[in-house]
Amino acid sequence: MTTMAAKAKTWRNWSGAVVAHPSSFLQPESVDALKAALRDASAQARTVRVVGSGHSFPPLCATDETMVSLEALHGLESVDVAAREAVVRAGTNLRELGTLLASHGLAMENLGDINKQSLGGALGTGTHGTGVGLGILSTQAAAMTLVTASGDEVTCSEDASPELLQAARVSLGALGVVTRVRLRLLPAYRLRLTRRNLGLEECLAGLDEARARHRHYEFFWFPHSDRVMTKAMDLSDEPPHGVGVGRWLNEMVMENAVFGAVSRACRIQPSLCAPVSRLSAKLASEGVLVGQSHTLFATPRLVRFQEMEYGVPVERGPDCLRELSEYITREQLPVHFPVEYRFVRGDDVFLSPAHGGDRAFIAVHQYQGMPLEPYFSGAEAIFRNHGGRPHWGKLHTQTAATLKHLYPRWDDFQRVREQLDPEGRFLNPYLRRLFLEEGVSRPRSETGSARLA
Repeated sequence: MTTMAAKAKTWRNWSGAVVAHPSSFLQPESVDALKAALRDASAQARTVRVVGSGHSFPPLCATDETMVSLEALHGLESVDVAAREAVVRAGTNLRELGTLLASHGLAMENLGDINKQSLGGALGTGTHGTGVGLGILSTQAAAMTLVTASGDEVTCSEDASPELLQAARVSLGALGVVTRVRLRLLPAYRLRLTRRNLGLEECLAGLDEARARHRHYEFFWFPHSDRVMTKAMDLSDEPPHGVGVGRWLNEMVMENAVFGAVSRACRIQPSLCAPVSRLSAKLASEGVLVGQSHTLFATPRLVRFQEMEYGVPVERGPDCLRELSEYITREQLPVHFPVEYRFVRGDDVFLSPAHGGDRAFIAVHQYQGMPLEPYFSGAEAIFRNHGGRPHWGKLHTQTAATLKHLYPRWDDFQRVREQLDPEGRFLNPYLRRLFLEEGVSRPRSETGSARLA
């Protein structure tokens, strides 16, 4: 059965900045229903985009034609505790997945700091956590099953169709609809999270040692200041502690309610941004928490924002951040959101931002409703000058003409995409900008009324 919502449905992403009006919004309740819906859309030459939680900032999922939600296709299909693997439906959100796996004594190797995404969306955009020995989430996928625009089911794994797997692990939904994923897992484990406040240069001077010593290491730099808050996480057999009321007060009250209030004040009076950022640095709390891995990776994000993130070669990260700091200070930019700095192990996934070598990921944010320019364009120029690649789920201005030079396996991905979706049924206007160069012959496309609000 496929549930059809009313026509001219209005859809918004999490940030509220992307608005779309799909004429058909489908929620298939089985894979067979999904296949039928895709065949029908293909017969009518309609563009199809799959939507998850809407946590991507660009219009990746936006379409004014057929939008498909996999919300009904969630949960575990099978679990092999001995092999440490599970087959998971792609519509499962990461928070639910952590709880389900824990009930079987298993856990994912790594996660990002938001757990609202669907598994399919997180993998498809190259979502990552932090840890120089840990790859993007997609590297945990041992096999994937997709349904193509023609309604055919295709399965790929490291043993069967490994090239397709390397394309499907990060595909932006351009190959087909991912319906299930076989994940490699670990026995459930606890982490000890330690937060410390340091000077920026002290942090950068010890960065190589810190990222090598800790399983997970990241830091947040507070613009208009010389202060950072570091977060280090390591395996622990200590009993859980610090994860009760104190954590709730810090994350929900200070980092969301209070920060949301001062953010609204900054939007009204941008001159408050610099003093607010410096005050945030002074109030950043140090401490130690111990808990199950899936409960410590993510933190609540109730304050809405826009985000740009690039992965630069790990050795270029410190100078890149210094240049960003100098730019913000020189231009006196109204920025009060911390800049996040994380690490990812290199891989060989075709469109992974970490393809070919370890990367330092640097993310800039701006509160909803505040101007992104010139902050984001200046930051992007710095990232690109340091050899950066954009996070696919974050804002950037790159196109096919520039992206093809950043990925050694770009042509291989394009070949797979053209084989699986020769008519471009999964390409909305935004993806056409990413994958099709101007002047190149292309299949018919929707006009694209989806917009950035």
